[in-house]
Amino acid sequence: MKHLASILIAMLLFSLLPGFAQGGGDKRLILKDGSYQIVTEYQIAGDRVRYKSAERGGQWEELPKDLVDWPATDKWNKEHAPDAMAAAEAAREQAEQNDAAAIDKEEATERAAEKARMPIVSPGLRLPDESGVWVLDTFHGTPELVRLQQSNGDINKNLGHNVLKATINPMGGSKQLIQIDGERSRFQMHVAQPELYVSLDVNDDSVPDDALKVDTHGASSMPKDKNNYSSPNSHYVIVRVQQHRNLRVVAAMNISMLGKVSHSETIVETTSQILPGGHWMKVVPKEPLNFGEYALMEVLSPQEVNLDVWDFGIDPTAPENKNTLSPILQAK
Repeated sequence: MKHLASILIAMLLFSLLPGFAQGGGDKRLILKDGSYQIVTEYQIAGDRVRYKSAERGGQWEELPKDLVDWPATDKWNKEHAPDAMAAAEAAREQAEQNDAAAIDKEEATERAAEKARMPIVSPGLRLPDESGVWVLDTFHGTPELVRLQQSNGDINKNLGHNVLKATINPMGGSKQLIQIDGERSRFQMHVAQPELYVSLDVNDDSVPDDALKVDTHGASSMPKDKNNYSSPNSHYVIVRVQQHRNLRVVAAMNISMLGKVSHSETIVETTSQILPGGHWMKVVPKEPLNFGEYALMEVLSPQEVNLDVWDFGIDPTAPENKNTLSPILQAK
């Protein structure tokens, strides 16, 4: 009995020694040579370590205590203890939730920016997230967005915003002309004060060589610049063009008066407004337009204009324009 009591006391003392572990899942005894033993429990008894191998049926085995890298063993077992593992898993889940929240916030920001680039101009009708100039027309009581093309550029070539700069020359005379092919624009509006929307941050590399026929005769013109786009500082006017057989003309005398006249039979001033989101400028003629042919001109500065214009006509009796955008009715 005394011998049995001595064994029980010794085991109790072992349990109080540092490094004793029992149960609670697999642990490791990491050795100084870099290898390790996977154990279910271990005891330190003097200069020996007794352990149950998790790989060999749980039999008690021994090894010298000084072969064990105790700092590495304690560190690994603490990091992989059930509480530590649970904390690590909770931290991982929280990190995933934070990442998901950040992604949701980024997506919400992108959606908001996309909507800002596609403002509503009429119930159920948004501007597209595209470049160029669009006109809000009304055909038989239905609002429609019509995309204008610069000059007489082909629809498959010129969908953006070209800039052909020319210096305003008041002494140039009437010989300096902007010529647009065709007696009549293929874009006919059915309202007297159409709303025009000009994109402001377009970066268009495609500049067709045959988009416009220009006879400057001394006006200081610059070559077509690539990567140009409309600036919020640009000013827009609507010029009534002179119709000839198979040709429409903007005379240089009209160009020389841009920005200098308050009343003119051929130049109609406009009001402009930058829409929320900064992608679109709304341009509206200050007075109703009469039946006829017109061109939207961009005044780049008090001395320069863009000779690539957007042509359109006013004709309430004209057929509906092709490839228009119509309102999308929301389901009730």
